[in-house]
Amino acid sequence: MPDDLKPSAVTGFHPAWAPAVGGERTLDARLPFVPGGAGLPTPLVYDVSETTLRQREMNFAAKRLADMTFVSGLGWEDAQRRLRWRGIPPTGGLDAMPDGKARRARLEAAQAAGAIALAADPAARTVRVTWTDPSFGAPIVGGAAAPIGWGGIVTGTASPAAITATPIPRAPASDRPWPLGNAVETPAPADPRFTRAVDRFFASSPGVYGLLVASPERVLFERYGDGGAPDRVTPSWSMNKSMTGTLIGRLIQLGWLDNVYAPAPAPAWRDPRGIHSLITLDDLLRMRSGLAMPCLDPSGPSLGFEGSAVYFDAVDSFAAAQANIVSVRPGAVFRYINAGINVLAAIVRDRIERQGLPYHAGIYGLLPDLLGMSSYRMSADIAGNLIGSGAAFATLRDWSKLAVLYLQDGMWNGERLLPEGWADYALAVQHGGTSYAATFWTNADRRFPALPPEAAWLSGASDQRVFILRGANRVVAVSNETDAAMDLTALNDVLATI
Repeated sequence: MPDDLKPSAVTGFHPAWAPAVGGERTLDARLPFVPGGAGLPTPLVYDVSETTLRQREMNFAAKRLADMTFVSGLGWEDAQRRLRWRGIPPTGGLDAMPDGKARRARLEAAQAAGAIALAADPAARTVRVTWTDPSFGAPIVGGAAAPIGWGGIVTGTASPAAITATPIPRAPASDRPWPLGNAVETPAPADPRFTRAVDRFFASSPGVYGLLVASPERVLFERYGDGGAPDRVTPSWSMNKSMTGTLIGRLIQLGWLDNVYAPAPAPAWRDPRGIHSLITLDDLLRMRSGLAMPCLDPSGPSLGFEGSAVYFDAVDSFAAAQANIVSVRPGAVFRYINAGINVLAAIVRDRIERQGLPYHAGIYGLLPDLLGMSSYRMSADIAGNLIGSGAAFATLRDWSKLAVLYLQDGMWNGERLLPEGWADYALAVQHGGTSYAATFWTNADRRFPALPPEAAWLSGASDQRVFILRGANRVVAVSNETDAAMDLTALNDVLATI
């Protein structure tokens, strides 16, 4: 195994919230025998029939249009111009991700032929997408809503939970200097070598919304492209996994959770007889939970690993995530999925409500509002759960504040928000064969040759990234239009000048 993909030396660091673990994990070694319990979760059987796949494609298009129109504020005509179809195949296996290119081409052809209709209701802040294909059957209708203060909600043909009709109470925006507030001084002129690299990057990546460079004290540089602006929120997709992981650290700091190697206290996993009892918080944070879904289509059953279903299906995402089965030994295999992060999000909700606090306002008050991330907003599922795995929105200035928190090892404005050493834990690879840490990606595989292997970043689909460069004491944030190509070689050249 290459040295850069071997476990990090940080595995020898064991504070109270991350005690040393060793030996084979077994149920008998960790839990006493019990004759009964709260009951086991009913396994989720995932429908991958052609009708359902088409429904997901229409739902996702509706969400993208609702997000661009009502959340990012790009306008309906502009949103339609920017929409790129996402073909949604059945879920992938343990070692492979599915390819949706053929399905995407079919969607593009259907729209070109006039078979797909797009409609928005500005007053209701909803979007409906309808695919009429008489050769297949009845029209397929997808839907999404974007209530004020929320990210887009996949609704299908239903309505979202009543709670989403009201904006979530938030701390007021602050005019204090960045990063504590929103006031940003005009940066000094950048080095010409850096500016030339940025020019080449924007020229070769026309979908880029913006690029920002900052130190812990100030914004050093920012530039915005077509559709971007300092105050415009844009999709982050899976960058929100890093927010959810950081919230777990916040709960540990508050004493609401014990340690990362304890069994994950998911609400639906409380029966100690269940195999889910072997899954730890660390397993969920590092994508090593072993969770999967039995899938069913007319050709027969299969085993699938949830890739992005939470953004396609109008379902209770927390219940669906906890209803995944355990397909492989927890901790044994890395497989990137959304379900495990939404189990963590369900735990966050449970811990907030156990404190007698309102869930929706509470999750913002735990961290985003403390960091002054006033533009940050999460998407909900149809049941009103705030999705932990992705689909949150914020400006680059606000996303960069979360990265600054890691540059400062969890300290913010003189207060410790995260356990001491959490940054070392969360930003370091602890298993071989992957460059994934604890809800952050790292440069262990030398994806960006200009960066050291210990560099880490928040990462979302379509090359959304916020780099945490602890050696340089810098943050670099970049946002990109969903499904638009980005020139990563040119981005690496930018990073080389920092």
